[in-house]
Amino acid sequence: MMRRVVIGTAAVSMALSVAACGKAGDSGSGSGGTSGNGGDGKTIGLLLPENKTTRYETFDRPIIEAKIKALCSDCEVKYNNAAQDTETQKKQFDALVTQGVKVIILDSVDYKATKSWVQHAKEQGVSVVAYDRLAEGPISAYVSYDNEKIGRLQGEGLVKALGDKAKDANVVMINGSPTDPNAPLFKKGAHSVLDTGVKKVVYEQDIPDWSPDEANKKMGAAIDSLGKSGFQGVYSANDGMAGGIITALSKQGIKVPVGGQDAELAGLQRILKGDQAFTIYKQIKPEAETTAEIAVRLLKGEKIDDLVPTKVTSLTGEFKDIPAKLYDAQVVTKENIGSTIIADGVYEAGALCVGEYKAACEAAGIK
Repeated sequence: MMRRVVIGTAAVSMALSVAACGKAGDSGSGSGGTSGNGGDGKTIGLLLPENKTTRYETFDRPIIEAKIKALCSDCEVKYNNAAQDTETQKKQFDALVTQGVKVIILDSVDYKATKSWVQHAKEQGVSVVAYDRLAEGPISAYVSYDNEKIGRLQGEGLVKALGDKAKDANVVMINGSPTDPNAPLFKKGAHSVLDTGVKKVVYEQDIPDWSPDEANKKMGAAIDSLGKSGFQGVYSANDGMAGGIITALSKQGIKVPVGGQDAELAGLQRILKGDQAFTIYKQIKPEAETTAEIAVRLLKGEKIDDLVPTKVTSLTGEFKDIPAKLYDAQVVTKENIGSTIIADGVYEAGALCVGEYKAACEAAGIK
């Protein structure tokens, strides 16, 4: 049976850090270079949204490029990172279409802005695969996670971290970027748990561009508004912002559970140290490799039905029955870092257990 999922109608992150390999606007070369003509039927465009979140350059890009090369040895990848700028990404997208690229993997900066781009691309015979975030427009396929469920996992993780004090706890919510279609789904899922699982959400802010610095400022404002004892836990939509939040809390001598998402190296180290309660681990490799396989099949004119068993609707409700594959995720705490992150090879123990974190790793059974 085909499963139908409606991806919200309200107004889909993460992370795992290394410097970006290309500046916005560069025609960064992929695993086969970019010297060929995009109209030769051997080129796939790859557009990622930003490089503040470490996952994109460290994991998503190399995994997608390697899988495309494994499936199509003479295929090339034309890569660009928009550095969180919508107009930059539009220029990158339009350039790929102009060059004759017939398949574009798009992780949008602003999902609402992409409708006209994707419509124009379709008119030119270009297939667009929405990666991680569901862009607006006649998308050929979409690969991501059940993002509302991830929000629920975040809410459940915070309630569990609060323990028997949860029902009497006030909570601060620091949500993701309004231009990211995943962010309202994370928020909706988290609210579905927190609205009944804790006493009250007493302060809530959306953070443009998922900025850790802005999250730090908003957490400082929350402390000023509520007082040091006016809240007992903090929901952070991702690990990057959790770092900024925890810095603000530490500055005021406040110790409360803070959750995150993305299983970033720094977030995992904060969990081991006891500064962060949990993160959400989303396996990037299957998401990235499935997307690469879809792109190669579309390039070759092959069917993709077995790779996209679900149908979704865009956030505006305008585009329906988009073929999709949605992966699950899980809560990671100090107790299961070894059996998840380390066991799956996301990070080696040697990268995680350095300096001040060695003792914490040993205590958690990570060697």
